[in-house]
Amino acid sequence: MSAPGRPLAAYAAVTAAYWAFMLTDGALRMLVLLHFHVLGFSPIQLAYLFLLYEFAGMVTNLCAGWLAARFGLTATLYAGLALQIAALGALSQVDAGWTLALSVAFVMAVQGVSGVAKDLAKMSAKSAVKLLAPAEGGGLFRWVAALTGSKNAVKGFGFLLGAALLAGVGFQAAVLAMAAALGLVLAAVALFMPAGLPRGRKGAKFAEVFSKDREVNLLSAARLFLFGARDVWFVVGIPIYFHAVLSDGTEAGDRAAFFQVGTFMAVWIIGYGAVQGFAPRILRARDKTLGETVGLARLWAGGLALIPLALAAAAWAAGAPADWLTATLVAGLLVFGAVFALNSSLHSYLILALSPAERVTMDVGFYYMANAAGRLLGTLLSGLAYPAGGLPLCLAVSGLTAAASWGCAGLMDRGQGARA
Repeated sequence: MSAPGRPLAAYAAVTAAYWAFMLTDGALRMLVLLHFHVLGFSPIQLAYLFLLYEFAGMVTNLCAGWLAARFGLTATLYAGLALQIAALGALSQVDAGWTLALSVAFVMAVQGVSGVAKDLAKMSAKSAVKLLAPAEGGGLFRWVAALTGSKNAVKGFGFLLGAALLAGVGFQAAVLAMAAALGLVLAAVALFMPAGLPRGRKGAKFAEVFSKDREVNLLSAARLFLFGARDVWFVVGIPIYFHAVLSDGTEAGDRAAFFQVGTFMAVWIIGYGAVQGFAPRILRARDKTLGETVGLARLWAGGLALIPLALAAAAWAAGAPADWLTATLVAGLLVFGAVFALNSSLHSYLILALSPAERVTMDVGFYYMANAAGRLLGTLLSGLAYPAGGLPLCLAVSGLTAAASWGCAGLMDRGQGARA
């Protein structure tokens, strides 16, 4: 049942705040990756910069569901925005004269704060959909698909924005400008947030975070491996590979490569978001039972695993960078993005459909803890696989990880008869 008040207005306000956050999140990822790559950080050191970000996300999601149940969704949403502003401000203090060890440690710590911020905002926005969406006519799937699809499109523009800001004004000015803009968004949302979200309950216990539902646990495991499969190549492998192929080693060549890498990452995320937004129509969700939707999650996970395995074989066959290989990788990864988006959309709907309203923040927090664990796994594997076997190994590991997601989805019960 929808929360009292004006649910559509509350949904719009939450979505706007989430959009603003994800624009800075995407820009920050590209800024950090490309800026420190040019400063000479190795692939494994670049992966380290994001490890605490993902680990902090795991811990945050485990706590965020309880915090939202205890203090309300608006409180956790505002906290996420405020922490991201603080992280951006701290990153502006990075000094090129620092030692490598100090730079890595400082940026890891700040990325950890950003990871806390991101998952507070995400859990708040996704849980709000469960409480505000109309129950009839597949409303839940449509509303969650619209939120996740638009969020990822905005994050894609963030990748492009980050690359453009780095090339245009430099790292320090870029992060300060984003901190100021996000501060204005936080002030506006806090002033004009309408009624519609629950304020929390004092009796909420932290132990309630851990789900005892078999289907929620299996879905969370499938989510872990799904995002691990993406980030094995997404975090370090492809950006560094494309930069190496596209740059001629000069400062001008680096700047041109920044735009090209940023553009590809942006197009990938925007396309991924667009497919997510249309997922209910593509999958004809209105006509599916909940059990049939579980079956679709298994089917599409199996299809996803085949794509990076085929690309790994192509990269191994090429042996060295070539124009045909670059074109094949671009096309293949765009197809991966579309299939990945359908998987992600199915998961995002299923966790809300399977969670009762009274513990939705708990189940969503637990589920997104698994999501963050998958990103952590993928980030670590990306930093290890690229130096060990280059892009082919990154893609091969991605395929195996996607196959594990397929295995977990296959164990879920398909006998549930409620309409999706």
